[in-house]
Amino acid sequence: MTQALVELSEGSNRVLNIVKAMYNLKDKSEAVEIVIKHFTHCIGEPELRPEFIERIQKAEKGKFISVSNFAKRYGLE
Repeated sequence: MTQALVELSEGSNRVLNIVKAMYNLKDKSEAVEIVIKHFTHCIGEPELRPEFIERIQKAEKGKFISVSNFAKRYGLE
């Protein structure tokens, strides 16, 4: 598990204390986890680039992209 030392404003600290009390948590790190999970749920998944969506749709139709040299194409050489 990663540890982080953070500085919080008084208002943010108050919010974490409220979350901690609402969910009967042991410490503020658990409250931070709850807040992050809620935020992640609210924003959903990030938008995909339109070019990527088009490539996936072509692949679903059976139109595959030919790649002669994968490593060269993606700069892995």
